[in-house]
Amino acid sequence: MGKRQHQKDKLYITCAEWTHLYGGKKPDGPKSDFRRLSFDRCSLSMLPFEHPMCTPDGIVFDFMNIFPWIKKYGTHPSTGEKLDIKSLIKLNFHKNADGKYSCPVLFNVFTDNSHIVAIKTTGNVFSYEAVDKLNIKGKNFLELITNEPFTRKDIITLQDPQHLDKFNLTNMHHIKHKLKIPDEEDEQARQKPDYHLKSTNQETRETLAELYREYKGDKLLASTAPLPNKKIADKFNEAHYSTGHTAAALMSTTYTPQTQSHRDVVDEDIVRFKYVQKKKKGYVRMQTNMGELNLELHCGMVPKTCENFILLCQKGYYDGTIFHRSIRNFMIQGGDPTGTGKG
Repeated sequence: MGKRQHQKDKLYITCAEWTHLYGGKKPDGPKSDFRRLSFDRCSLSMLPFEHPMCTPDGIVFDFMNIFPWIKKYGTHPSTGEKLDIKSLIKLNFHKNADGKYSCPVLFNVFTDNSHIVAIKTTGNVFSYEAVDKLNIKGKNFLELITNEPFTRKDIITLQDPQHLDKFNLTNMHHIKHKLKIPDEEDEQARQKPDYHLKSTNQETRETLAELYREYKGDKLLASTAPLPNKKIADKFNEAHYSTGHTAAALMSTTYTPQTQSHRDVVDEDIVRFKYVQKKKKGYVRMQTNMGELNLELHCGMVPKTCENFILLCQKGYYDGTIFHRSIRNFMIQGGDPTGTGKG
């Protein structure tokens, strides 16, 4: 900010300075961040395609890129809507003698300013000029190469130089949300500790290499004490909190370093008793020398106690029990006639 009278630099921050220099809000323009992709490139990897496939709205992808994407996400990379493999259309591009993509009817070489369409039923790619003159204006809806019938709805626009909104890379869903194609090699590399080291000097690399060669801690642990079976969390026993191993490894030097958080596993009894119906009763029939007794169990109120009693009955634990006390309309007592607690 200026200190002299006739300086243009004011003693306060102007609107222009806020906008351009200090991170203020910039005006939104529909064409300010426009980025266009060439017609012969995959909209997912930005590289030239080898096995072109297109969606019903005319976005072109390479099959080797779109297949693992749909398998993992199940969405359209450009719009974020649901998409399946069956809705993809295989494209057949024609090349001239020079190896450039061209129209198989008019032999026009395709450029970034060409109007390119494809026929959905066959997948053949033509210039819009050929389809417009020979099919639409002539009302002859027969495919120009295979002579198969099609409708006007089967014409898919792959590139229209007059309407490039849907071909703007800035508006694509996977670029906005920074989603990437799943790579098995990259996921395996992420499991290694040195993957997260962005830059290391020569001394550090040599030290780590020597450590990996001579480290035998895992073998010693495996030979001394077997690891317990790790419980895997699923949709039934998955807790809403983590195991806390990541925080413990950060705060304590005795913990093995952990770089990933995992959901804790809820105890099996808590999960099972959670699904016991509150109003449902349990029933046990007891056979005595005086007749049969039908016992009603309140499983909804004390599920663990009822389960314990039913399992003991199933094992025959109460077979041959002698009842030594009977209180009318209240209870019968057996199993410890001496009252010593030893049976």
